[in-house]
Amino acid sequence: MMKTVDYENLSKANALFFEEYHLNFQQVMTSGWYILGKHVESFEHAFAEYLGAKYCIGVASGFDALILALIALDLPPQSEVIVASNAYVACVLSILKAGHIPVLVEPARDTSNIDVDKIEAKITAKTAAIMPVHLYGYPCNMAQISALAQKYQLHIIEDCAQAHGAKFQNQKVGTFSSVAAFSFYPTKNLGALGDAGAVVTDDENLNKKLRALRNYGSHIKYHNDYIGLNSRLDEIQAGFLRIKLSCLDQINQHKRNLAKIYDKFLPSVVTKPQHQPDYFGVYHIYNIYTEHRDKLRDYLKERGISTEIHYPIPPYQQPALRHLFAGQCYPMSDTMHVSTLSLPISFYHQPDDIEYVCETITQFFAEAL
Repeated sequence: MMKTVDYENLSKANALFFEEYHLNFQQVMTSGWYILGKHVESFEHAFAEYLGAKYCIGVASGFDALILALIALDLPPQSEVIVASNAYVACVLSILKAGHIPVLVEPARDTSNIDVDKIEAKITAKTAAIMPVHLYGYPCNMAQISALAQKYQLHIIEDCAQAHGAKFQNQKVGTFSSVAAFSFYPTKNLGALGDAGAVVTDDENLNKKLRALRNYGSHIKYHNDYIGLNSRLDEIQAGFLRIKLSCLDQINQHKRNLAKIYDKFLPSVVTKPQHQPDYFGVYHIYNIYTEHRDKLRDYLKERGISTEIHYPIPPYQQPALRHLFAGQCYPMSDTMHVSTLSLPISFYHQPDDIEYVCETITQFFAEAL
């Protein structure tokens, strides 16, 4: 019997929080204080504590968080920053916006994250930082990346946009680096009802600098110490995030439980996410790889199942960027981008939804092969 399984439905995913959201909105609205107030401060303290970090600086988006993190480090102009070739385009754009040069390293097929064994070959005298991206909510190998950073005296800037609560060796991502960037885009496990982001650090000086940089470079009104941005987490979104944060572990565990159903019932002909000791993923995205991706996606759609592709076009093939990578080849990334498919795995999905997806995919391969 056919049923409908949306890839995502943000109204349903947030329904549990609506009553508290309404109360929060009324509090902010009647307070008359809408920018950098008590709700932002409360969320910043709570999120830093959740991660086990010292400081959290709320900003307007995850993209801004990456840019501000790079600016705050005061790297030499036109420094090289290493990042995975299959990462979302925002990573490359943030490096360029901060005045630096993105250097792409191929991903590992088993994790979809940067292949740590290929990083060292890309390090040059101009390399200043590594930007590990915990793609799909699966942590990078931070032990090896940290060892490389220490060996070559490099900064680490973690992109944790998809990995709220993910852990490597029982330590939450976002705490292995000089600075870490988080996105709270609505689809994230910890998502706001609009754009929002944060930078996390243990460095007191970076904390102070970032608080100024997000506010026109100003510690004191009308006194500008840095060339900053207007990138402030607003009170309404901060309040929403503070409410949802109390349920983040519940959200993550629910998605991990749904992932187990995929792991168990998806046919072996598709490549599923890998599980390794010391890695605790939170499944912002459950992606599979198959050379029959487009036909499978159409087949699922005809049977009421919506999917997504993260991402159909890699950064180095984007019209605005491809001139920067002319002559460079990334065969592993190319293969991943044409074969990846993201399956439904939202907080509101139930086990029978996931079982139906698995049954339908199994049926497709029984008919197609």
